Amino acid sequence: MSFFNFNPRLEGDSYPVADLPLCAVRLMKDANYPWLMLIPRKQDLVEIIDLDDADQQQLMREIARASKVLRSVINCEKLNVAALGNQVSQLHVHVIARFRDDAAWPGPVWGAVPAQHYDPEKADDLIEQLRDAFSSEDE
Repeated sequence: MSFFNFNPRLEGDSYPVADLPLCAVRLMKDANYPWLMLIPRKQDLVEIIDLDDADQQQLMREIARASKVLRSVINCEKLNVAALGNQVSQLHVHVIARFRDDAAWPGPVWGAVPAQHYDPEKADDLIEQLRDAFSSEDE
């Protein structure tokens, strides 16, 4: 792949988890909701339609894969998938584990409550579980 830069906000708001063929997978730094973000590693993308057809299909496969991994690790009741980009225009897709008793249910997570920082040990443990789940998906 060609040279690629993360938007500094996306990078600062998340931890690295895995690299898929198209996307970097990152865990959002908000312990209120287990929340993955997929960022295609290509420059100058704003919308999904900015990807060529093959990469659009690859993105959908990677969203499905990340969704399966997150659900298997978290055992959530619902998954929210969104590509909003209103505050950060660089193309990224959110995959958010939701529970009926989470702080924002049944509404969207954005702005419902302040972000809750992960305890470093809990973040490391969750990232390890996610990495293991992505690795077992490869097999």
